[in-house]
Amino acid sequence: MNNDLYAVVGHPVSHSKSPRIHSLFASQTGEPVEYTAIQAPLDGFAATVRQFFDRGGKGVNVTVPFKEQAWQLADRRTGRAEKAGAANTLYYDSEGLLTADNTDGCGLVRDLVGNHGVTLRGANILVLGAGGAVRGVIGPILAEQPAALTIANRTVARADALVDLFSDEAGDTVLTACGFEQPDQPFDVIINGTSASLQGDLPPLSANVIGTDTVVYDMMYSLQTTTFNQWALEQGATNVFDGLGMLVEQAAESFRVWRGVTPESATVIDTLRND
Repeated sequence: MNNDLYAVVGHPVSHSKSPRIHSLFASQTGEPVEYTAIQAPLDGFAATVRQFFDRGGKGVNVTVPFKEQAWQLADRRTGRAEKAGAANTLYYDSEGLLTADNTDGCGLVRDLVGNHGVTLRGANILVLGAGGAVRGVIGPILAEQPAALTIANRTVARADALVDLFSDEAGDTVLTACGFEQPDQPFDVIINGTSASLQGDLPPLSANVIGTDTVVYDMMYSLQTTTFNQWALEQGATNVFDGLGMLVEQAAESFRVWRGVTPESATVIDTLRND
């Protein structure tokens, strides 16, 4: 029996852990999946995706810098992709329509709640950043019904725009925006959605946002402690996590969308930590 073809498309893409993750999922579930990485030219994302599907591909994951283009390319979008304004998962549905989904927010919440036992319901949450990575996770965080969600960004207008966009999903959650310098009290949960950690940089936060029980989560992942998490530890945080679990959980949700089977994630996360 021939395996079904899937791929991650990005630029660059050689560093991607997605082929490793999905091969582990395939081995675990017995699903006939073959998964590769494809580097698309910066001006050739749509052509690369269409060629992949034309030669029998069943599904595509999308990474930087093409998530917005994936969203635009689709014939239809799931609700979570529509609101996120970006897509990390593409497939053809039963009606033959190219469908875009976004599993990033689902992956983040599953990692925090399921893998780390963090309670988001009723929590006071600070999210750093207002780019595509953050836009993709606000809806799933709000669905957990936190007491308050503050979006802090260097350019406050961008954070304000996200508050406006998601106000209809906030329910009883107090949803606000501010600059990085404004928050001055401890939060229950802080999620870094900026890419500053990758450059060894930090947003200009007050140390007062870190309390002894604050959970700190960097959506970036690294073999070493990320720059942001190291800063949090130096301010007295004791519960810090990086985004490796989110990466695996969003992949598991993509796998479920494509195959109708939900793989078990914990052993895959452990394997990647020890690779």
